[in-house]
This record gives sequence, structure tokens and C-alpha cells, in this order.
Amino acid sequence: MATWTEFAAATPWLASSIRALLHQYGPGMGYLATVRADGGPRVHPVSPVVTDEGLYCFVIDSPKRRDLERDGRYALHAFPAEDSDVEAYVSGRARPVTSIATVEHLVRQHRAAPTVDWRLYELTVESALLHRHEAGAYPNTWRDPAAGRNGPAHERRPRKPFLQLVAA
Repeated sequence: MATWTEFAAATPWLASSIRALLHQYGPGMGYLATVRADGGPRVHPVSPVVTDEGLYCFVIDSPKRRDLERDGRYALHAFPAEDSDVEAYVSGRARPVTSIATVEHLVRQHRAAPTVDWRLYELTVESALLHRHEAGAYPNTWRDPAAGRNGPAHERRPRKPFLQLVAA
């Protein structure tokens, strides 16, 4: 899986747009979906931390954290924008951060409460999507080439009016 930094280097405009949506209200805000033990989805609001070094999330002791510890798969969807229909998400795997220097830096920078039982996770990026719901707009997507999926790593479909697509 790619780190946020690798994703941003591969497609800067897409990463920048997604980062802006995650931080549209100031601190990062999104919905984190994890996989429950029975295979169903679990969705909760979170405050992701996007830095030049990576995409992180402080996760308190909860069923969501146990999902990440057991399975690791996640999807992070930005909060809906108030002034547009733009939406964005990234998905991949969460892994606990083991670097004490990284943890201490992010704790200081984001004032993580030392009295709360949280664990810091780095969210790797397997795929990303940005979609502007405008006439003729197609979603812009990116997939980590190392993830083993077929197809181009970055896909931006041509903009054709819907009726032209139907008539084709």
C-alpha cells in the first residue's frame, strides 16, 4: 500500500483536493468505515490528521479500533461540503504507528489527550476518489499500482454529456 506521501507525489492535485475536503471545516473531519468481525461495515466520524509525512488517525479504545487491529481495512470519506456536491474518499489499510518520534510529534502538534486510551494509526492509500457532481463530470480515481489491481493507476474519464454516452 502507498503512503499518503507516495499518493500525493503520484497525483498532487487529487491529494490536494482530498486534503482540502478533509480540512474544509478546520481540523480534519471524515467518516471512517471499518470491517466488523461479522463482515459488515462500521462507520463513525473521526478527525484524520493529514500531514506532508502521512495520513493518520488517533483511535480510542472502541469496537472501531478492534476492527482495525483485527482486519485493518478502512475507507475514509470526507464530510459533505456545504457549498457543493463534491465528495472524496480514500481506502486502504490502517497500521499502528510504532515510531515514538512520529507519535510524539503528532501528539504535540494535535494536542492528543494523554489521559485517553488512544492508538495512532497510519492510513495507507490503496485507492482514492474525488467526484464533482456536475453535468458531464466523471469521478477522478487513483489506485496504488503496487496493490495488484488491473487497469491504469490514475483514471480520468473524458467529459461527455450523459446523452452522448447513452447514444453511443
